[in-house]
Amino acid sequence: MYNKHLLEPIYGFLKCTTPDSWVEEACKPENLTVILRDHLLCELKAAQSAAFLLKRYALTDDGKEQITQLIEPYEVFAYKGIGSLETLKGKSNISKSIRPKDGCSYGKDMIDKMVLLIREELHHFYQVLEIIEQQGLTYRPITASRYAKGMMKHVRTFEPAALVDKLIVGAFIEARSCERFAKLAPYLVDETLQKFYISLLRSEARHYQDYLELAQKIAGENITKRIEVFANIESELIISDDFDFKFHSGTPKIIVPV
Repeated sequence: MYNKHLLEPIYGFLKCTTPDSWVEEACKPENLTVILRDHLLCELKAAQSAAFLLKRYALTDDGKEQITQLIEPYEVFAYKGIGSLETLKGKSNISKSIRPKDGCSYGKDMIDKMVLLIREELHHFYQVLEIIEQQGLTYRPITASRYAKGMMKHVRTFEPAALVDKLIVGAFIEARSCERFAKLAPYLVDETLQKFYISLLRSEARHYQDYLELAQKIAGENITKRIEVFANIESELIISDDFDFKFHSGTPKIIVPV
């Protein structure tokens, strides 16, 4: 179905695999709308997170404006319901090159990696929206799971440690997405959705590696211990009971009416 060697580094990076009970819940027809709507917003949040890092740490004012304009149509659709597949078509491109601000030693590398990631995540957003419409479902916003916030609250508050931690968190989010797509795909009845999830594996695997490479470069020292800290936090979020079923949620804890 896919190149298993692609996932070997992912399995070595993550401390646990997705619980089978999550896959069972995700495969229920009534949860398809939850999975797809949450997936759509996850793609947007991935683009927003990368954009935040660029604007906070690497870009000139002109670059910040370009990134803001790139993402804005997707945000307006996702949160305000303004727009459509037609208005979003071809919007994931940047008209001119973006340069780093003066004195940012890692700026060009961050821009190269994060701009590509943003463009890919926005394209995936568009693809998920296509599938939502093909399935005859209606998009409406959905609240975020505890997952990303559960890791971000452990980010250190001084620089460059805060940036390093944010990049490590980004790596775990991308790695978990890749692992989850791979685990869920074989059980999906819908062939279009199955093929789509498999098609995402290569980019998600590269995104996690890009985040880690940036973290290591900026830290200037071994980051193994910080990776281990977040590996433990991330795995606890995945294997612990979770009453809120979402794409990145933990072990489903279903309330049975009495």
